Amino acid sequence: MQFVHSEEQQMIRASARSLLESYDSSRLRAALEAPGGYEAALWQQLASELGWCGLAIPEDDGGAGLGWVELCILQEELGRRLVASPFFATVALGASLVRECAGAAQRRELFTRIAAGGLRLACALAGADGRPPPEGVAVTLQSRAGGLVLSGVSDFVIHAGSAELLLVLARGEEPQELSLLMLPPASAGVSIEPHVMLDLTRPMSRVTFNDVQLGEDALLGSRAEAAAGIGRALDRARIALAAEALGGAERVLEMTTEYAKQRIQFGRAIGSFQALKHRLADMMTEVEAARSAAWYAACVADEAPQELAEAAAIAKSYCCDAFYNCAAGAIQLHGGIGFTWEHDAHLYFKRARASATLLGSPAWQRERLLRALGLGAAATPVF
Repeated sequence: MQFVHSEEQQMIRASARSLLESYDSSRLRAALEAPGGYEAALWQQLASELGWCGLAIPEDDGGAGLGWVELCILQEELGRRLVASPFFATVALGASLVRECAGAAQRRELFTRIAAGGLRLACALAGADGRPPPEGVAVTLQSRAGGLVLSGVSDFVIHAGSAELLLVLARGEEPQELSLLMLPPASAGVSIEPHVMLDLTRPMSRVTFNDVQLGEDALLGSRAEAAAGIGRALDRARIALAAEALGGAERVLEMTTEYAKQRIQFGRAIGSFQALKHRLADMMTEVEAARSAAWYAACVADEAPQELAEAAAIAKSYCCDAFYNCAAGAIQLHGGIGFTWEHDAHLYFKRARASATLLGSPAWQRERLLRALGLGAAATPVF
């Protein structure tokens, strides 16, 4: 595997970092108050003008034909600036599910719209108990005269309130049967209730399906045969989330280092105190280890799919832990200002805490890894 970014990949990073350099605290906080919880103009620029949404979509389907490494570069840069955007829900999660589960005609139609920035997705994957998918699926799919009926509740659905299409993971009549369906959020029997989330930068909602009537064309791919594809798509999304967490950890380390050089106490910059040097060194060590985990997993997604589950579990667990630890350390090392609403440290901390739980906590990922390696289950929470 090649772990050095190519010239093209370095250009993608430089372009993304330059574009997002102006995405400061004021723009972020304005986006949180905007409809849908994101900056619509920036989304259109990323999707329509720059083609970010089609970066990892095949050329035949209207995309750029690049890979998961390139997409993770964008995820890392978005995480650095804590950009509030439907990008993860639509591209890293939704498009992955389409790629793995949809039939050829469905995939071409959806990918063309996603790549052009004309379709925002929300993925209803888990139930109200918070267990990660696919274990936590609480929506059921039944066959009735004339079509299909969708019932149940899916919770913590990212950007459901502003999505143009819902992708819904549902159980069939047999518990092990999984199907993926698509339907407009305005469909009869669908209700969306926004949550007040800890992480304000990633809005989530509870979506209730009350005997929603659907035709067979709502199915993505074959009914009850989507389990393997869903697993691969979720692992790709976990790797993208790990890259985003890496970007957030990098940024809080930079913020804290800059502050430690500027803050004067007892006539000296606090960064000259040995105790703070040790804390910053610990944060740097975690960031560098997270970088290795994230980029190894991104390479696996492109080049070694047989290792995907293990690499995704390692990257998601380590990178999210590193982000959380660095964000918590940043608040402490900033002192009193780090606890204020006006400072951005708390926004990074909240994103770190929420990202750790999304698609399975670090403890859940490590237990999953042990099972995959045949080492048995650890005595850890299921989610």
